[in-house]
Amino acid sequence: MTPLKPRIAIVPGDPSGIGPELVVKLLHEEGVRDAADILLVGDAHVWRQGAGQAGLDLDLGPVELGEDQVGTHPGLGWLPLDTIAPQEVCIAQVTEAGGRSSLRCLDKALDLAMADKVDGILFGPFNKAALTAAGMDAEDEHRYMARYLGHEGYHGELNVLDELMTTRVTSHIGLRDVAGNITPEGVENAIGLAEDTLKRAGKTRPRIAVAALNPHAGDNGKFGREEIDILAPVIRSAQERQKDVTGPWPSDTVFLKAIRGEVDAVVTMYHDQGQIAIKLLGFERGVTVAGGLPVPVTTPAHGTAFDIAGQNIANVGATRQAFDLLVRMATTHRAQRAAA
Repeated sequence: MTPLKPRIAIVPGDPSGIGPELVVKLLHEEGVRDAADILLVGDAHVWRQGAGQAGLDLDLGPVELGEDQVGTHPGLGWLPLDTIAPQEVCIAQVTEAGGRSSLRCLDKALDLAMADKVDGILFGPFNKAALTAAGMDAEDEHRYMARYLGHEGYHGELNVLDELMTTRVTSHIGLRDVAGNITPEGVENAIGLAEDTLKRAGKTRPRIAVAALNPHAGDNGKFGREEIDILAPVIRSAQERQKDVTGPWPSDTVFLKAIRGEVDAVVTMYHDQGQIAIKLLGFERGVTVAGGLPVPVTTPAHGTAFDIAGQNIANVGATRQAFDLLVRMATTHRAQRAAA
């Protein structure tokens, strides 16, 4: 039996950035509308703005869709919202109105997901300054989503490039504070997050490499004992539970293993340890996953790119990668719900 296509909600991101343009370009990519039933969530004028920026057609149709409908034609529908006035959209500018629109569209998509109306969410790039100005009461959109959903379990940001995924033990903290925040529980959580997310993306037995914190993986304690006292015991415990986890590998060589396809994920110790590698390997293909949430959520890893907004030069590559990964995750999510 052919599995049903997943239903994907797409929100434009900050209307002042490249998100609306990218989503319209995505909708014209080969195979996109065949892979999922897509529900655009947001203001008509924002979507039409994106179509104009991209120089492409977008027929939203005259019919306002209910939340339980699929679309005006196969594969594409629109749930209209009224989140921002046309005159409030200021291309390439950080505005409270843009942040407010972003949050309202995201909230509606999360509501749809929790009501089982959609199986996953893709959002265009947000601007954190605009979100904060609009009252986002969280460190970032990932924590905002968890709070909005009432999710109290472990969650975190994962970064994906093609078939390689990274997650990290510490994230948005000062570098001087990293070592003190490397704990066995934190390492176990990061490994578990990578494993669970990879399984949702279709990997039956994920191969996970753990990066060391110190140069040369500590060189037997010469440059630090985190590898001996924290990382190695956690890795041994994972291996005893039949998980394919190895390390700690020196961070200046672990990504060589990754690009050779020897591992599916790298668990890093701090933000830039993985981000620099991923962005050097393919900035325009990177994807961010909101891992650990009760619904699959992805977004392109780049930002709102105000410097090129409205110029029809935004590269759709990362948005397509985010869509393709979300389809895989949403398909698994849908099947799991159906079997429950």
